[in-house]
Amino acid sequence: MIILLGINFIAPSFDINDNMTKGLLIGIFSAFCYAIRNLILKSKIQNFNGSILIFYQMVLAFILLFPVLFVYDQQNVVSQIPILIFLGLITTAVGHTLFLNSFKHFTVSAASIMSGIQPVFGIILALIFLHEFPAPRSIIGGVLILSTVIIEARRTAK
Repeated sequence: MIILLGINFIAPSFDINDNMTKGLLIGIFSAFCYAIRNLILKSKIQNFNGSILIFYQMVLAFILLFPVLFVYDQQNVVSQIPILIFLGLITTAVGHTLFLNSFKHFTVSAASIMSGIQPVFGIILALIFLHEFPAPRSIIGGVLILSTVIIEARRTAK
C-alpha cells in the first residue's frame, strides 16, 4: 500500500485524458501481469534453473510479439540493434534471471516489494543520463517507495 501511495505522489494528476495517467495505468497493469508471472515462476524455480525459465519466457514473448514487426514501421530498427541487444541481454536476461533466482531466498511478496525500488532507480538514472530533475512529488513518492523496500528488507532479514 505504501508503494501505491508513493506512485500516487509520482503521478501529477489522475486525469484519464492525460498521457501520464494513461502511462501510469498501463504500468499498473504491467505490474499486475508481472506479479502473475512471478507467482507462476516461484512454483517452478525449485525444479528448474532460473536462466532456463527466463529463456523460455523470452522465446514465448518473441513468438507472441513477432506479428508486431509487420504492423509498425521498421526503418530505424537496424540503427537501434546495438541498444536492443544490450537491453535484451543485460536488462532483460540478466536482470530477470537474477530477480527470479532471488525467489530461492525470498518469498514472492518480499522479492516483489524489494523490486519496488525500481522506480527510484529510474528517477536517479534519468537525473544522471537525461538530466531530468524529479518534481518534489516524485521525490516524496521515491522516499515512500524506498522506505517500504528498506522496511521489507530488514523484516525479511530477521
